[in-house]
Amino acid sequence: MGAHNEFGKEGEQLAVAFLQKKGYAVCHRNYRYLKAEIDIIAKKGDVLAIVEVKARSSDFLQHIAETVTEKKIELLVMAADHYVISKDLDVDVRFDIITVLKQNSNKNIVIEHLENAFYHF
Repeated sequence: MGAHNEFGKEGEQLAVAFLQKKGYAVCHRNYRYLKAEIDIIAKKGDVLAIVEVKARSSDFLQHIAETVTEKKIELLVMAADHYVISKDLDVDVRFDIITVLKQNSNKNIVIEHLENAFYHF
């Protein structure tokens, strides 16, 4: 596995720990439906957070959150709809992005949680 893939997995684990520290219950990781994958599905109160995790070692050219494409958003919405319907949930759904940025030659990791990063309509 490449170093960037390993940091991607590490970034997801850091995001899970970050959410749990903020009082979220993680319901599912790497939820797949057709061609879509949701990195983290977490619940806090009656809000279901659909979380896309972006881990990078640099945001020099583009802010990490801006790398979520319109196509990726469509896939996330489709998978989230399937998850909510299949589990027969009565919750508000929110789409978040968590960015994990490695700075200063891997010595410092900055995590940013963007709640309501985009809307599904």
